[in-house]
Amino acid sequence: MRQTTLLTTLLALLLPLGATAQDGRLVADGNSAETYRLIRQSGYNHECPDSSRQHATAHVQHIEQVYDEQLGKPVFVFHIHAAIDDDRGKTNITDRQRNEIKTDGKSPKSMVAQEGETLVMKWKFKLPKGFKTTSKFSHIHQLKGLDNKQHTADVGQPLITFTCYTQSNGKQVLRLRYHNRNTGDTETLDKTPLDPFLDEWVEVEETATFGDKGSYAVTIKRVRDGKVLFEYSNDALDMWRTGTTGLRPKWGLYRFIGKNREWQSQLRDEDIRFADFSIEKK
Repeated sequence: MRQTTLLTTLLALLLPLGATAQDGRLVADGNSAETYRLIRQSGYNHECPDSSRQHATAHVQHIEQVYDEQLGKPVFVFHIHAAIDDDRGKTNITDRQRNEIKTDGKSPKSMVAQEGETLVMKWKFKLPKGFKTTSKFSHIHQLKGLDNKQHTADVGQPLITFTCYTQSNGKQVLRLRYHNRNTGDTETLDKTPLDPFLDEWVEVEETATFGDKGSYAVTIKRVRDGKVLFEYSNDALDMWRTGTTGLRPKWGLYRFIGKNREWQSQLRDEDIRFADFSIEKK
């Protein structure tokens, strides 16, 4: 019995933390074939269009791992296919597609916020050169509520989104969006040109205190030189949702493709890289 205990302890010490421990971290380990298992073991979940349309007879793994030369280690790459992928295989949804990871009701309590709690979320991402956007949403990050058992929670809209967007003048921007439950409107808290983000690794630190009288702050820095590309904070923001069982983050690409896919010609297949996710409850 003592030998078994010692062996178990030794294995726990030797294995990468991100591969086994649900401590809020999700770090690529280089084993691409087992990416989904790593995501789940780390306390996260995934929504991938692996069986969409043509993929139904030849499944495609939409989150893989590759070695990144700039970071010098394995990272996650999220794939999306403009003419194929859909929204979780739901036949009644024909105007959007998604490839995302998230925390949810099955995640450890330390990775989902309750009212009055604070989450500090960190991650890195890299948008590809030439990344296509439209005048509708292309979300790459969301803070969203979890529904209750009665399905009555106010979770139809994300609370916070990072969305990539094309303005009427043709300029691409990254917008920080907020849904106001009192007015029912989604407003832009701040925005910044998207071009400095393209083909660059950036590192995000996001802090949210969830509650009627909550707060929110985010800083995005370029990895290669530490330059701050975006910064926003608000100490008086309604950061809760009626009836929700918790607030949690999502990452990936969730984008509009037009009714019956009529906008897909404005888009292209994209590969977005992510690395070093962490969630810490304060």
